[in-house]
Amino acid sequence: MSPDLYRLAMTVLQPGYEGASAPDWLLRALGEGLGGLVLFARNDPGEQLVQRFRAENPGAVVAIDEEGGAVTRLEVTSGSSFPGNRALGVVDDVALTERVGRQIGRMLAEADITLNYAPSADVNANPANPVIGVRSFGPTADLVSRHTVAYVNGVQGAGVAACAKHFPGHGDTVTDSHLALPTVHASRELLAERDLPPFRAAIGAGVRSIMSGHLLVPALDPSMPATLSRSVMTELLRGELGFDGMLVTDAIEMRAVAAMFSPGEIAVRALGAGVDAICVGLSTERSLHEIRDAVVAAVQAGVLPEERLAEAAGRVLALSGWYDRQSALREKACADVDGGVGLDAARAALTTTGTASLTRAPLVVEVNTRLNKAVDPSTPTGITAALGALLPGTERVQMEPEGELPPFDDRPVVLVVHDAARHPWVRETVARAVRVRPEVIVVDTGIPAAPAGAAHLVTHGISRVSAQAAAEWLTR
Repeated sequence: MSPDLYRLAMTVLQPGYEGASAPDWLLRALGEGLGGLVLFARNDPGEQLVQRFRAENPGAVVAIDEEGGAVTRLEVTSGSSFPGNRALGVVDDVALTERVGRQIGRMLAEADITLNYAPSADVNANPANPVIGVRSFGPTADLVSRHTVAYVNGVQGAGVAACAKHFPGHGDTVTDSHLALPTVHASRELLAERDLPPFRAAIGAGVRSIMSGHLLVPALDPSMPATLSRSVMTELLRGELGFDGMLVTDAIEMRAVAAMFSPGEIAVRALGAGVDAICVGLSTERSLHEIRDAVVAAVQAGVLPEERLAEAAGRVLALSGWYDRQSALREKACADVDGGVGLDAARAALTTTGTASLTRAPLVVEVNTRLNKAVDPSTPTGITAALGALLPGTERVQMEPEGELPPFDDRPVVLVVHDAARHPWVRETVARAVRVRPEVIVVDTGIPAAPAGAAHLVTHGISRVSAQAAAEWLTR
């Protein structure tokens, strides 16, 4: 066995952690060769924090989910400055998408973050999808392919690595992989025609990383989730599609795989399948060492070839090396701010039916506020704040899912819904409100149902700028 086997095992791990300050155990692990980590909103990420990590391991791959729209880690308290992928797909201007990607890359460059776990290259072929939805550029392969390339070019043009996810495609699912194992019921021919083209396009554009999806795809492997499948990770992604960059798992504590195996077993199986980096969304010193020791034990037992572990570690280090070589691009990006691009995109994406003009403070009723697990629970929809800035005295009432509408008075009423197309009870709630107040205004921040109310606005995403665009239209 090579003397640095433990260091190789540490190199392929990318843990997250609890709290807003860098824990001592994580700093020690970085000094011992930990190859990377992932930041969440709970960590209060920023340049000062990242520099603590860099002081222990300058080459650490510091990753984050900064998709824009509903999934933001840097702007979770205010809402994102970017409207999200679905909105960009609705506008369908690849130059605008690249500008958005470049500006997101600039934010990450300023914080010295190596890798953005974005974009979602999933084709949202199933409108009932509970976890992708507006995180996808849209429902067709061509649209998603074009905008995936534009987003990748934007982020990587700012000197930050992008990561296309969730291979081989999470768009045609009705199960959230945070909660259980989704199954993609599609033939290999349909996968090749619908789900794989955005990943082919991203690879052609030079994307530095791809994230596996915790998905059972029987046409590719009837027994193992894609993350743990050599036929998917190595034979398909490496062999047929020709990807040679860093392949990272989705978070391994997600129930799709965590219900099947222990964290150490998941890591060993994923590495054996061809994955290079193991994302552990929430870790402790003990759990990190348990995963490391499981990988070492697998090599020592001959279950996992040391050459495969060394190859994986090499790809992690190669991504780190690429980032180091992009310093000039990052300097240029940080000096070339495009601060208004997110609002430009949100305004362009807004689709409206009917008319309305608010001249006094309304009652804003948020009809459903429970979002999927990929979205930080403190993310605001932002509609009330945006209207309140223009019409002081605006009041918000938050309904619990399937709850009752509040009593209406003589104030204008704005219903804020999300993904009405997916929720019959939301559509029924809107219908009840319209019967009581035909002049009600409906704002859908997700995948919309048929227009209802005197005015119906669709932002196609949850973000600060999407809310501002809607508020501007309502008070114009």
